[in-house]
Amino acid sequence: MGRDMLGRSIASALTAIISVAILLFAGLGVLIYMPDSPLPDHWNPAKPLVINDPVNMLTDWKLARVLANGALCKATLATGATYNTQPEKIDGPRCGITDHISLQRIGNAQIKPVNTRCQTALRWAMWTTHDLQPKARELFDQDIREIKHFSSYNCREIRTSAGSGGRMSTHATAEAIDVAGFVLQDGTSVDLKRDWSGATSKSAFLRHANTSACKWFRVTLGPNYNALHADHFHLQHTGWGLCR
Repeated sequence: MGRDMLGRSIASALTAIISVAILLFAGLGVLIYMPDSPLPDHWNPAKPLVINDPVNMLTDWKLARVLANGALCKATLATGATYNTQPEKIDGPRCGITDHISLQRIGNAQIKPVNTRCQTALRWAMWTTHDLQPKARELFDQDIREIKHFSSYNCREIRTSAGSGGRMSTHATAEAIDVAGFVLQDGTSVDLKRDWSGATSKSAFLRHANTSACKWFRVTLGPNYNALHADHFHLQHTGWGLCR
């Protein structure tokens, strides 16, 4: 085969591939944006995130989009949690809460009302819905009735084993929540400080809670991190991916 003929054959093949790709993308665009699209909402990038939707490869992308917008965050949080919107809180130049809400419930799990950022609450809701509740059903054959916490907002500096860290804590802007334990539907308590060690179902649940939180939060610190976290998980909306 001569060079000219080979060149024409390659050009024809590339043209065919590009044409097929264009048709595929056009067809996908129709599926995505048509009013009665057969594409399930959780697989449709044009549809908003819903907390109870199955997790797939689009979930992280949808979640990142929602977390960047306070109004979208609150609308999404309402699909799987109960909260009241609060006015912006300002406590001086270094403390306060934007996208301020008071969270009372995630799905069927009650929470002592906690003032926090919507973004922190939404990450908490995704973790509870997709990891905590399924694991509770697997290990205990029942749901979590209540999630216990040590609050979210606290205008203070970082605490270290050597004392104050000098920098402001993420709690000063409600970008973290400290979770201390859980109560199951039958009243059984799962307490981080008491039940972390050992080879019990409660310990297995808490260790799963620790590792699975790393999927949803940018920073997760628990008893394996240091003694200051022996009784709670520090779960943070912002950060660089620390998981301990």
